[in-house]
Amino acid sequence: MELEETSILRKEVAKLAGVSEATVSRVLNGVGPVREETRRRVLEAAQRLDYVPSALAQRFARRKSGNLGVILPLLPKVNVFSTHYFSEILSGIGVAAKRRGYDLLLLLREPEEQKDYVGLFRAQKIDACIVLGAHDTPGEREALEELRLGRHPFCLVNQRFDHAPYSTIDADQRMGVEAAVGHLLQQGCRRIMLLGGPEAYSNSLDRLEGYRSALADAGIPFDPELVLNGNYSRTSGYALAEAVANHVCAGRVDAVIAANDRMAIGLLQGLKERGVSVPGQVALIGCDDSEGARLTDPPLSSIAVPFVDIGREAASRLLDQLEQTDREEEGLPCFQDKLPVRLVPRGSSSMQH
Repeated sequence: MELEETSILRKEVAKLAGVSEATVSRVLNGVGPVREETRRRVLEAAQRLDYVPSALAQRFARRKSGNLGVILPLLPKVNVFSTHYFSEILSGIGVAAKRRGYDLLLLLREPEEQKDYVGLFRAQKIDACIVLGAHDTPGEREALEELRLGRHPFCLVNQRFDHAPYSTIDADQRMGVEAAVGHLLQQGCRRIMLLGGPEAYSNSLDRLEGYRSALADAGIPFDPELVLNGNYSRTSGYALAEAVANHVCAGRVDAVIAANDRMAIGLLQGLKERGVSVPGQVALIGCDDSEGARLTDPPLSSIAVPFVDIGREAASRLLDQLEQTDREEEGLPCFQDKLPVRLVPRGSSSMQH
């Protein structure tokens, strides 16, 4: 019934504008060349008749699915949708996609699963995709390069591949760690430890660069023994508490910067169990500024990362690219942006010297 009514309305628009139904379809679906004067007459006629073509019809005419794919890692023992990082980014992506008339198609993948991103485009399931949780492995690089060579629009979030022309939206993690080191120096700390993440993630390397740069600016020599790596889980932060406590009790560490709040909260719990006082004996700063950072005792200082904005920007830029670029003739321009972060000081880094 809906299709029949749409056909009748399209005929009325064509009659009022003095053009064919095919011309009406081309104008309203944005397909094919149409003279500006003709386009104006059709739009005016459609407005007078209060005719709006269905989104389904528009997608069919453009040979698009209307879906923006979001590829997510399926992590063991982790509810991806309840974590601050993924839920905030997905919220931003969803808002931007909805405003542009796109639906989200969420695609979960196992860490060791063979990656066939191009297959999603070949099956016309998605028109563009955003990849979350990508890391630097041969399989990941191969799958992304296949996307690029096929001129399929995609964007990476919080992951960068140096010397590879992939579109990326990221947070300025280096800037965040530099701000954290500066804050700790102001508190009188001089023996600052970095609790980083896996080296396969570019943001882990960015934090390390920011840490080394800030120490060098302060005239403090870099000590590789004061860099420990976890895996971004609360459990890994807790597991490193014994090593951190030994450093603190030996006078080798008076502050720790953790790569995310989950590791910082795990570390805080482990230090308390070992009788190490935060911030009395050691200052602590996390990263993400999640809700949990406000609920710890003491409240956790953290580097606030605008995950919602990152998701919104990734979707907006990608859909702009999809709608404005002729992929067959021109290829896809690459965009790489970093959004600023800010330090939120709380009780865990307030040292009394």
